[in-house]
Amino acid sequence: MGAAVRPGAAPIYCAPMDLFKAAGEARIGEQPLAARMRPRTLEEFIGQEHIVGPGRLLRRAIQADQLASVIFFGPPGTGKTTLARVIAGTTRSHFISLNAVLSGVKEVREAIQKAQEMKDLHGRRTILFVDEVHRWNKAQQDALLPWVENGTIVLIGATTENPYFEVNKALVSRSRIFQLQPLEPRHLYQVAEQVLRDPERGYGRFDVHVDGDALAHLVEVAGGDARSLLNALELAVETTPARFPPPPGEVIRVTMTVAEESIQRRAVLYDKEGDYHFDTISAFIKSLRGSDPDAALYWMARMIYAGEDPAFVFRRMVIFAAEDVGLADPDALVVVQAAAAAYDRVGLPEGRFHLSQAALYLATAPKSNSTMAFFDALKTVEEERGSDVPVHLMDGSRDAEGLGHGEGYQYPHAFRDHWVAQQYLPDALRGRVFYRPGAVGHEGAVREEVARRREAQLAAMAEAEGRTPEILTSGPAGSARDAWLARTVSAQGGRLGAVRDRLVDGLRLARHHVVLNAGGDDGLFVWELLRRVPQGGVWVNVRDPAAAERIRMPSSYADGLGEPRILVGDPAGIPALLEEAGAGDQRFEAVVGRNLLALRGDKAAVLSALRRVCAAGARLALAETVPSRSQRLGALLPADALEEGLRERVAAAERDVSASDPRTAWDEEDLARLIGEAGFRVRERSLEEEAAERRIRKADIERWLDSSTAGSRYGRSLAARLGMEETALLREALLSRLADRDVPWNTVTAFVTAEA
Repeated sequence: MGAAVRPGAAPIYCAPMDLFKAAGEARIGEQPLAARMRPRTLEEFIGQEHIVGPGRLLRRAIQADQLASVIFFGPPGTGKTTLARVIAGTTRSHFISLNAVLSGVKEVREAIQKAQEMKDLHGRRTILFVDEVHRWNKAQQDALLPWVENGTIVLIGATTENPYFEVNKALVSRSRIFQLQPLEPRHLYQVAEQVLRDPERGYGRFDVHVDGDALAHLVEVAGGDARSLLNALELAVETTPARFPPPPGEVIRVTMTVAEESIQRRAVLYDKEGDYHFDTISAFIKSLRGSDPDAALYWMARMIYAGEDPAFVFRRMVIFAAEDVGLADPDALVVVQAAAAAYDRVGLPEGRFHLSQAALYLATAPKSNSTMAFFDALKTVEEERGSDVPVHLMDGSRDAEGLGHGEGYQYPHAFRDHWVAQQYLPDALRGRVFYRPGAVGHEGAVREEVARRREAQLAAMAEAEGRTPEILTSGPAGSARDAWLARTVSAQGGRLGAVRDRLVDGLRLARHHVVLNAGGDDGLFVWELLRRVPQGGVWVNVRDPAAAERIRMPSSYADGLGEPRILVGDPAGIPALLEEAGAGDQRFEAVVGRNLLALRGDKAAVLSALRRVCAAGARLALAETVPSRSQRLGALLPADALEEGLRERVAAAERDVSASDPRTAWDEEDLARLIGEAGFRVRERSLEEEAAERRIRKADIERWLDSSTAGSRYGRSLAARLGMEETALLREALLSRLADRDVPWNTVTAFVTAEA
């Protein structure tokens, strides 16, 4: 008999009753605590706010039931499997779960067959969860590819290993990667509180008291692993009374002694062949390179604690001594080699002193990577066609008399300081520099001498040729206009790229941040922001639909969540625009804009709107052209273009026009004040002037000085101050001296970084 369905209700898909499963659910109290307390909804899920917090990409996809293929990557006990089960409990799709350790190609084929049936017969897609997906071999992973590609299966993979190394590239390229982090102590405290209060799945129906120091110990030793904490709590609570469950009214008290017995020394996550091995040695080397002895000792201790072979650590330090310390301290290689030899003689545990001495020496030594010069020389050898050895450097012991090999060679020991200027490189490479001495340590002392000798060698070569070396340059081909256009486009692109990188770098973005590009009509920041926050999101505010169309791009995800979300309207109305988009509670960790305020009279209103949508601690980065300090037309004219009195009146009129317009009558001090009044704290600010060539066209001059009703506001204001006659004289001078010519155009930009 089928299940009854209310009229108009969506059909309910009921699986056949499994009596064994039902019996197991009846005995749910017999499950381990970690299994019983597994979150069932996103609201119960604790931690990982950077990927499942409000407004985050993954949370939106789960809530919309529009999940694309994903891979969850992170250490044990951080919620990878739990998150998959939450998705299983919320999705309307058919859900299949496999464990890569226990299943193979047969199970994959059965899952694919079931997915095809669900798609063909019921029109439902299938989500396939594969735990420990990195355990599958290439053939097993490849079996999924066509079905992920055609949408029959949405894959959720979970792995403790870096998927970029352990999962097929083809599968990774079709999935979005989310990295889960070890839980913070505050999260683990929330987990413990949840356990102690929950009367159904936890210990809320018992009188359990956990001492503060005992709970702190459990949280600390768990090291971000919720499963480890839950297992320890279960052992502590259920073994403290004589029997469990205890008689009604009996108090279960978990003391520090009980906590220490319940959670022993934690095993460090470390696999000599796995991702954590390479990540840890990378952290060790980077700490040495960064001259941080504390971090270097910590990462080395983690490796030794986990059983890493000290010989491997010494081998990496021997390499580091030459690669990263090099000639800044030539003794570094000697010290590390001596420490390694001493370790070989004494072994562990005393050999740890020698490991420590070598690491501390390298961390505190001056650094230079000048030995990398060899690879520049190697690249030159690979690319050149082959250069003969100069005659004076050839071996003269065999055929000096017959072929003149070695003739002209000057023996350095025969000269003062055992050095003489002469050519050692092949003719085609004369003057080429590979080695660039650093400025610290031993190299700092020899740097000047190396440069002095190189200069002398160049002078010696010039003297041998009878002339002074010259650097010859040639101008670009083509017409003067073509050259100017190429120069202008190149300079503008480079300038805007520099502004973009400077502002985005100033935001200090994390991969999970949600960012607002206010006034982003030009699309300058959009794609760079999308690359920087792949696990967060990008919102772009534009003023009209045409600008929105210009910056849209086709999404590579069926749910469209890979695109920027666009708000069309005035920046001062951004809070209202978010409400209209159904995201009134959205708050941003970063806001960026270029010339968002420059020509607006309502700067305070825009800044206030931005502050209302910023999260606590959000960063604001702006680049604003300062009109009151930028180029004036009169200043472009040569001194003899206008008579002296008129030149002064033109300059005064231009200053007055700028000062009388609220859109332009501001400077960087006013901008900083307005930002502060809006509720931001200004952290950094600077004013930068740039002179770039600009071509002044006749049409530009006519447009700027048009004082008619339909003309420019600037032209009308200037004519009102100068009068029509003097305005005509200025126009004539500009047309005769500047039209269709390149001029140095000064632009002053205010850069401001602030914090909410």
